[in-house]
Amino acid sequence: MTTHITDRPSAGPVEPSPPSPPPPPFDPELAPVVEILTDLRSPDAYRPDNIVEMRRPVPGVETPGDEVLSRGGAYSVEERTVPGPDGEPDIALLICLPKHATTPVPAIYHIHGGGMIVGDNRFGLVEMVNLAEPMGMAVVSVEYRLAPETPHPGPVEDCYAGLVWVSDHAHELGIDPERIVVGGASAGGGLAAGVTLMARDRGGPAVLAQLLLSPMLDDRNDSPSARQMRGLGIWDSSSNETGWNALLGDGVRGGPDVSPYAAPSRAADLSGLPPTFVDVGSAETFRDEDVAYASRIWQAGGRLELHVWPGGFHGFDVVAPHAAMSQDAVTARAAWLRRQLLVRPTASIE
Repeated sequence: MTTHITDRPSAGPVEPSPPSPPPPPFDPELAPVVEILTDLRSPDAYRPDNIVEMRRPVPGVETPGDEVLSRGGAYSVEERTVPGPDGEPDIALLICLPKHATTPVPAIYHIHGGGMIVGDNRFGLVEMVNLAEPMGMAVVSVEYRLAPETPHPGPVEDCYAGLVWVSDHAHELGIDPERIVVGGASAGGGLAAGVTLMARDRGGPAVLAQLLLSPMLDDRNDSPSARQMRGLGIWDSSSNETGWNALLGDGVRGGPDVSPYAAPSRAADLSGLPPTFVDVGSAETFRDEDVAYASRIWQAGGRLELHVWPGGFHGFDVVAPHAAMSQDAVTARAAWLRRQLLVRPTASIE
């Protein structure tokens, strides 16, 4: 087994941040949505003292039930409790399986977003099932413990333990263990990247590809895009600081000892990773860290497809799904995913 280096680069002296340039323009179709979101959102919407409050249900926003996830009976929906990391509590997996599969199917192992501090295994799942259904894929969504109650490494270890269980029980579930895609959006994308690094370094499970949608990768939170977008959109640098401090601890975030499994941008070695998809908006906090991560995978000899959606804000495709650019983004993800499955999307479906 090849040994990969994951030592953190040494931290140099901290230089003052340069002045922030103005933000790039929002897509004309999305700009009115951003104005509404900015009006509704306080400048420090996610603060250490209101995390519990932010976890409460949002009026008018329903958690998708089994009937929605079943896609009109095309999927069975089951929640299972499986062993967590060694010595830690069990974890819950929400398992959506195509009902009419006759041979093992590929799967998306989904890790939900929420800034490391909010969300559950149904959050963002409708979009993943929508992506998976035309290709006859299963979707398994993991319920990981949230920060700050469970700091690093708890969340990423939970996600890794769930992946191990799915791989070990793939045949029982009717899943092809050689065609599991790890994916997630925002914090879920960052955790997906961390889990994929773990799988590489620990010799498994096999990961066919990783699907990273606007992933939260860098605890340092000081890129030009983070400074440009402060106070704008759904998740700005202030909220980002709250999330990272909850996961790592105030005083640890941004320092020299942050694990690459917590903040994948800290990994010194990005070789040996499976094919990767990264997309991000040009007008969001995570733009520059995501583009840098993509470039470093290329520099390490990896296969990666990168999309930077011009004028897209964080989560634009979920908040404004009918916008032309949102539909283009979903189409691009589906096309990439289909290629990873070797153009065999429905071979196992009647």
